[in-house]
Amino acid sequence: MFGAFLGLFSEDIGIDLGTANTVIYVRGKGIILSEPSVVAIKTDFRRGPKIVAVGTSAKNMIGKTPDGIVTIHPLKDGVIADFELTEAMLRHFILKIRGSRFPTKPRILICLPSGSTEVEKLAVQEAAKSVGARAVYLLAEPVAAAIGSRLPIREPTGSMIVDIGGGTTEVAVLSMSDVVHCSSIRVAGHAMDSAIIKYLKQKYGLLIGERTAETIKKVIGKAYAETEDSSIEVKGRDLIAGIPKAVTLRAWEVAEAISGPVHIIVETIKGALLQTPPELASDIVERGIVLSGGGSLLRNLDKVIHSATGLPVFVADNPLLSVVLGTKAIFEDLKVYSDLFVSDQ
Repeated sequence: MFGAFLGLFSEDIGIDLGTANTVIYVRGKGIILSEPSVVAIKTDFRRGPKIVAVGTSAKNMIGKTPDGIVTIHPLKDGVIADFELTEAMLRHFILKIRGSRFPTKPRILICLPSGSTEVEKLAVQEAAKSVGARAVYLLAEPVAAAIGSRLPIREPTGSMIVDIGGGTTEVAVLSMSDVVHCSSIRVAGHAMDSAIIKYLKQKYGLLIGERTAETIKKVIGKAYAETEDSSIEVKGRDLIAGIPKAVTLRAWEVAEAISGPVHIIVETIKGALLQTPPELASDIVERGIVLSGGGSLLRNLDKVIHSATGLPVFVADNPLLSVVLGTKAIFEDLKVYSDLFVSDQ
């Protein structure tokens, strides 16, 4: 049994390994790390690529590195794009919070997108084991997000969670500690950033980077713009003249730019509702849809989903931390949640 296997005194670590950010919870200490899932490497190193920065320091280098240094997202669109860098990044974060010498071997619970392949799961497990983990357990992110959002997934009632991260949006319907339906698409926060970059390039001939696009989305981004519009000055490079220039971008333009990704997310939610058994669908009508993940913070997204489905829509209390808070709840009641794990090698 899972519960019998786990000791009482080893350290428990919960990890939300996301495309945009990695968040780590340690039992008894709380959430002690939240950093971008970014690695900077030096490519002209004589003995091969060399890691020069990980996490926040690496993200601060995006778009500002000299020749020979590149910034990489090891996870892209919810999948592991670079296994070696993902392993190195995970190892770096774990060693950062625990040091090079462990008083006890930890038990590590890692949350991954529901569509992760067996190869990806194995790579993540090996990365955790390489830093001394005694046991490594995997859990689908939407399940962890639902638990972290305090949805009653153990009860015989339908609950719907929409977890919008950096690389993926996952829509899951859960009941009686099981996933009744789950849809995963590679359209989320990063797709919105790319749409903003494309819009500025086509309409204004202005080239901007991903960090600027993300800032625009956070400052004035809306799923739809109201009458009273806000604006932001955007600086970039003129594609024709090749010199720096600035333009004023309004919120309604951002809403227009990201309308494609928003539409795909809404249609995925509607599709999941069509696949939900009638009795569980009636529960969702009563309880509503819960949004989690960084993408759920997009202004008016809940209103757009409500308008498209006619259902109540709520944003989780801590949408950025829902997944890792789910690991906290699981560690507090392991016997109850043991059958949810994807793997327990």
